[in-house]
Amino acid sequence: QVQLVESGGGLVQAGGSLRLSCAASGRTFSSYARAWFRQAPGKEREFVAAISRTFISTYYADSVKGRFTMSRDNAKNTVYLQMNSLKPEDSGVYYCAATPTVVWSTKPADYEYWGQGTQVTVSS
Repeated sequence: QVQLVESGGGLVQAGGSLRLSCAASGRTFSSYARAWFRQAPGKEREFVAAISRTFISTYYADSVKGRFTMSRDNAKNTVYLQMNSLKPEDSGVYYCAATPTVVWSTKPADYEYWGQGTQVTVSS
């Protein structure tokens, strides 16, 4: 059974940092594109960051460039999202996703596997 499990969310003050993890199990995800999305109440799920299937490149939403860093550890089947200089508008449920079918994508519909999400709340 394929499973993605996020961890590392929590409550932090503006300007602080959090590190999210997403552990995959059930199969080897080393050839999968991996991504992070987030969703605030009443808003659509939005792209945050992705690492391509080829492992060469990472991609970020303009709103998080320079503050967030995504990385992957294929040996552990895990991806990470280091979030620095957090802002209240970064608050939401953060989801990790994986897909073998595209090199990378900003579209939620392109991702086949999803975690259950972890809450991030940034207070002002």
